[in-house]
Amino acid sequence: MVYQIFSFLLDVIGGLLGGACLLRLYMQYQRVPFGNPVGRFVFALTDWLVLPLRKVLPSVRRWDTASLVAAYLIELAQFALLWALIGGGGFEAVFVLALLGLLRLAISTATALVIVYAVLSWVQNDSPLSDILERLCAPLLRPIRRVVPLVGGIDLSPLVLLVILQILSMLLAGLGGRV
Repeated sequence: MVYQIFSFLLDVIGGLLGGACLLRLYMQYQRVPFGNPVGRFVFALTDWLVLPLRKVLPSVRRWDTASLVAAYLIELAQFALLWALIGGGGFEAVFVLALLGLLRLAISTATALVIVYAVLSWVQNDSPLSDILERLCAPLLRPIRRVVPLVGGIDLSPLVLLVILQILSMLLAGLGGRV
């Protein structure tokens, strides 16, 4: 039971910090300004890790490699702590598990963005947060909107994207079980 509690707490902390690093990466890629509450929150959570890494890791085109490496390091630390707690052998598997954890985190972050975007689109369209979420979710929803028509004036593309993300999450969980 102690392991489950520790694992849960690590997952929450790692998910929040790693998700913020991935959100920072994606916001910079989409050139979303950081002068909004979401941007300030992301900076506050990630500056302590991303800024020192940025001195060593240059950006590659529009991709902030420091944010990506920071998210991976958070996942790596999480799995290394769990590995140390159970005292398992084969530490090299921790690197692969951290990579799979990073992919899981990316899917979870995208899922959270789409859910918040969908809820806000129904409730509060004039929020400044709506503009940011629209800029972040539009590239993910655009290919689906080309295929899925409006049904009775309702955009079902967020629902389709959530289903696709869940399927990817299941496939990733199956892959993780084999490592």
